[in-house]
Amino acid sequence: MSPRRMLLTLLLAALALPAVADDLEAAFTSPPDSTKLRCYWYWMDGHISKEGLTKDLEAMRDFGIGEAYIGIISGQSGLDPKPEPLALSDGWWDAIVHAFREGSRLGVDLGFFNSPGWSQSGGPWVTPDKAMRYVSLPETRLTGPQRFEGKLPAPEGPFQDVAVLAYPAPHGEGVAAPEKSRTPRAVDFECPEPFTARSVTVTPVKEVNVQAELLVSDDGKDFRPVKAFTVDRHNLNVNVGPVPLAPVVASFPAVTARYFRLTFSADCEVGEVRVSPAVRVESHAEKALLKMFQDPLPPFDFYTWPPQAEPDAPGLAVAPDAVLNLSAKMDADGTLRWDVPAGEWIVQRAVMSPTGTKNSPSPEEATGLEVDKMNRAPLAVHFDAYVGDLLRRLSPEERRAFKHVVADSYEMGPQNWTDGFAELFQARYGYDPLPWLPALSGRVVGGADQTDRFLWDLRRLVADRVSTEYVGGLRDLCNAQGLKMWLENYGHWGYPGEFLQYGGQCDEISGEFWVNGDLGSVELRDGASSAHIYGKNVVWAEAFTGGIPFANSPRDLKARGDWAFSEGINQFVLHLVIHQPWDDKRPGVNAWFGTEFNRHNTWHDHAGPWVDYLRRCTVLLQRGLPVADAAYFIGEDAPKMAGVRRPELPAGHDFDYINAEVIETRLSVKDGRLVLPDGASYGILVLPPSETMRPGLLKKIGELAAAGGAVFGPAPLRSPSLENYPACDDEVKRLAADLWGGGRILTGDTLDAAFAKLGLTPDLVCPADMLWKHRRDGETDLYFVSNQQDAARDETLSFRVDGRAPELWDAETGRITAEPPYTAANGRVEVPLHFDAHSSVFVVFRKPAEGGGRPAPAPKEPKVLAALDGPWTVEFPFGEETFKALASWTESKNDDVKYFSGEAVYRAVFKTDETKGVSLDLGRVNDTAVVRVNGKELGTLWKEPYRLDISAALRPGKNEVEITVVNPWINRLIGDNRSRAENRTTFMSQNIVKPGARLKPAGLLGPVRILAE
Repeated sequence: MSPRRMLLTLLLAALALPAVADDLEAAFTSPPDSTKLRCYWYWMDGHISKEGLTKDLEAMRDFGIGEAYIGIISGQSGLDPKPEPLALSDGWWDAIVHAFREGSRLGVDLGFFNSPGWSQSGGPWVTPDKAMRYVSLPETRLTGPQRFEGKLPAPEGPFQDVAVLAYPAPHGEGVAAPEKSRTPRAVDFECPEPFTARSVTVTPVKEVNVQAELLVSDDGKDFRPVKAFTVDRHNLNVNVGPVPLAPVVASFPAVTARYFRLTFSADCEVGEVRVSPAVRVESHAEKALLKMFQDPLPPFDFYTWPPQAEPDAPGLAVAPDAVLNLSAKMDADGTLRWDVPAGEWIVQRAVMSPTGTKNSPSPEEATGLEVDKMNRAPLAVHFDAYVGDLLRRLSPEERRAFKHVVADSYEMGPQNWTDGFAELFQARYGYDPLPWLPALSGRVVGGADQTDRFLWDLRRLVADRVSTEYVGGLRDLCNAQGLKMWLENYGHWGYPGEFLQYGGQCDEISGEFWVNGDLGSVELRDGASSAHIYGKNVVWAEAFTGGIPFANSPRDLKARGDWAFSEGINQFVLHLVIHQPWDDKRPGVNAWFGTEFNRHNTWHDHAGPWVDYLRRCTVLLQRGLPVADAAYFIGEDAPKMAGVRRPELPAGHDFDYINAEVIETRLSVKDGRLVLPDGASYGILVLPPSETMRPGLLKKIGELAAAGGAVFGPAPLRSPSLENYPACDDEVKRLAADLWGGGRILTGDTLDAAFAKLGLTPDLVCPADMLWKHRRDGETDLYFVSNQQDAARDETLSFRVDGRAPELWDAETGRITAEPPYTAANGRVEVPLHFDAHSSVFVVFRKPAEGGGRPAPAPKEPKVLAALDGPWTVEFPFGEETFKALASWTESKNDDVKYFSGEAVYRAVFKTDETKGVSLDLGRVNDTAVVRVNGKELGTLWKEPYRLDISAALRPGKNEVEITVVNPWINRLIGDNRSRAENRTTFMSQNIVKPGARLKPAGLLGPVRILAE
């Protein structure tokens, strides 16, 4: 480049900087429409009115909601289903079309769940041959030589044949130690001669969850332990596995004794218990995706198992090269014609049957089997039957409002086979899976390690297909219609996928968090990490799920929302707005879950400042790219619902989870950092505590390290896969010896030394209970910092920023403080900050620092001009009350006041001669306050500090103050719950008030003061 052109380029860049800054400030001051909230819009149990739909949409528009996701939900409202119109009828579709027509007219866009219910993708149009399916292997035992002509057994209900397999019966089959006696806590076995056992199988007959231990004895008196294990079948729903009472198998090295005893930690009832010399695949039901983790959140390592003892004698395992494929010898009706060779043979008819999972919670007439998640052809049928039906009914004008197709969190369990899966499997791994299918019935094939490798390959391919064919297929179907797919990239019940890859295939990714509890501690980072590593800037969250309906206000939601922002979320889908078909029943139709944002909520019309706060946060948190020092690799095992940080991340740093697909296809090294194509980067890649890694991935990690990328973690010992076995293990050992032996990979018990070696100093030094998120836009650094305490505090924070001055951007007010106090030295900037209770601030660095900083001014206490202690007149809808002193309404002896919910207006008079720099401090308010002085509305206060400048409305002398205080519905609901039915003034379709529920403080509590700053 010539010097003249270089000078021109620099001048143009310099001129562009103010424009970029002005653009950022303008968007922060007046957030664009793209930052509007979205919401779930549930239509419950068929209770729908067109008038109510229009009013819902009008209320959404006024609230600041830009798009609503229509979900057709049943069985959650406490109402009996309305018989007309039935879901999927023309009258029902007419109401759906009406909503799109009105949404288009009112400027509220709409999304549509991809099936009735919130999970997942199914309906009455899904036939068994297009449903999620799994393999079972009903078997026949034959003795040869003989000519066999007979019908092979098959499961009840619809199925499709996969293959007919035959193999010599392994030694020990059909033999078991004789049971002597049993009690609710033990089963005893006594053998006439010493008996060699290698496995114990427990077949439950009902729900059970106990610890079990197998013991042996030579004399029936002194017992020694052999194997402890868990018998857990406490969740019999098919969405945690298609075989609810799958046998529980424990394996162990051969042990010989005459007496065996299986004990249980609690009384239980089980069916058959077999102590057998046969080798069996331990936890085979879990390994084969027949039984999943039975609670919402599986541990990181649930789908990994320690190595199992290898068979100690020939003939105990099925030899894969001895498995015969007899599929061509079976007729369509299941009749096998075969000349059986000499010996004992097992014939297995491998069939795939529907797992039985159905979309839910949906109207009965709109419920059906869940569609196949590993095959795009059935998915296209499903999409056309539901979303396609809607599209055909919409006019071009109505369709203009249609923007997204929604897939909520996955709750529909696994499948382990689909049409053409054997061919897909062989193409992927280079070997035929059919000889290994006996492993799905718990038999060891080849050896214990080889069997586990086959099952690993099966689970990994299922996860890959669920991501690429289900999510990717649904995305492509949406995109072909000009729509986008919005997805929550995790699952709470039987999730068979890998959360990062699963999310990476969609258009828009979302996490989720609840108002209470720890739900969100995994889901938010799941969504954010998947978005970051796949180059998706906007990270949504299903926001404020759970909690007690009608109990919370924006004040209560603030800290929880800030927590979500600190986890990487930068836009909210409110959970939820429930359609209100009636105006005379308030608060109206509700469910047991979710914060209610419907138009009957008491504070609905006063939420504007909170919505503005969220939208300003969205502006800044979507700017540029996230900054993170570490990428934690989640490993290659599947299913995988969450990552793990082992070792833990040092304080003051941020991270993302990363997967094998992104490492292999998107990660490179630039200037010593691990870089993604969109520009996001990491200082170090942290490997999980795993002994396995496939050679291709290990090779790529070696290339990253050779290019200067920092990698930390233990060396793998072998491949987890049967692909190219055993050469794959040799390659892993060779690559690992080169990388770790050559010192190119960092190791240790903690990351502290590695970070110090790399010069990764803390990005932000602050107290551990303060939450933060850092983004970088060119030369601008934006830090979001949240005080999670319900108390004010003063803290000095240290930022990893060199040579730039801080600005304070207040998303609550839209104000920007250009020159706060700070100290700059040694590549860091320290900023002293005051935080009110549950407050937050953006610290923005975009302009050069001048010298070493600016000193903090001496603190000044405001002057109290007046204390408004009382009396106050308070106007309630039922009449006026006088409060001699401020107190919670719940302390009143008047039940109308005590249990009041809604708006009440406080009035008082004060005198002042000062009219500049004067503020009104309300002290404590529950929950929202609209302030008017001398008839002029000055603002709405929704959280601490309940203080605002009132100078613009003051006049010398006497002034009138009017404060409208709004509290949530909960107190009135509690009051009605304590009243006779005929005296109740509220309506809830589902009573969510628990016996003994405590009233929530309400009203203006003060102290109220007039202050001169």
